[in-house]
Amino acid sequence: MAEQFIYHMRDLSKVAPSGKQILEGINLSFYPGAKIGVIGGNGAGKSTLLRIMAGVDTEFAGEAWLADGFSVGFLPQEPELDSALDVMGNVRLGVAATANLIAEFEALSMKLGEPMEEEELNRLLEKQGQLQDRIDACNGWDLQSQLQLAMDALRTPPGDAVVSTLSGGEKRRVALCRLLLERPDLLLLDEPTNHLDAESVAWLEHHLQQYHGTIVLVTHDRYFLDNVTAWILELDHGRGLPFKGNYSSWLDQKQSRLAREEKAESARQRALREELEWIRASPRAQQA
Repeated sequence: MAEQFIYHMRDLSKVAPSGKQILEGINLSFYPGAKIGVIGGNGAGKSTLLRIMAGVDTEFAGEAWLADGFSVGFLPQEPELDSALDVMGNVRLGVAATANLIAEFEALSMKLGEPMEEEELNRLLEKQGQLQDRIDACNGWDLQSQLQLAMDALRTPPGDAVVSTLSGGEKRRVALCRLLLERPDLLLLDEPTNHLDAESVAWLEHHLQQYHGTIVLVTHDRYFLDNVTAWILELDHGRGLPFKGNYSSWLDQKQSRLAREEKAESARQRALREELEWIRASPRAQQA
């Protein structure tokens, strides 16, 4: 039976070194394939939540864990690259697992050309079939074209560019390209549209709409948020408040709720005022 949820939080709380309560008593489980936008004011804990989910921040109370059998990938605001590799070398890290499968398949194909016993031949043919199925599943046969497409779409520097010469924005584009090619089951993105031009943002938006895994993202680009996500997770005073719908839908219901609360508060204030006026007008109040 497939796992019902990909990630769990149980009574998750986080206190900053200053003593400020960032997250408090969050209990959430995330559906596989859900696309979730995390919103909240500055300092609400959006980036902190992603770092906890990525396993980068482990200084918290409660529990937070990735379900067995799933992988996670994280784009922080300041990602790190391997300085010993050029741009292409860093991007290729995202497809290393698939490249290894292809290399194993090719080595096995060469071995099948050698004389061998029928039993050994059948064993190798079975293994070759299993490798082919795994490569087919990740569409790995056109790996080079996938690399080039992603690099062109995200406007990464040339493949032979030295990492140490890249700007912060260029490093982010390379890291994002590498992560998307890696295709983790749980994709965590902290401000993914930063340093992207309009065409790259449009490509990324379409790519994430078609993405089969779970996405949890933080972005100030409300149009991007609206077009990619189908869930909103609001962080408010340390609490995590989920809403099914995109940002526009969340905003509509938020405004309606605030209007209802304001109306209820006005009615409560009016009732208190009328009660106070009645008490002041009563004979006993006048005698006092």
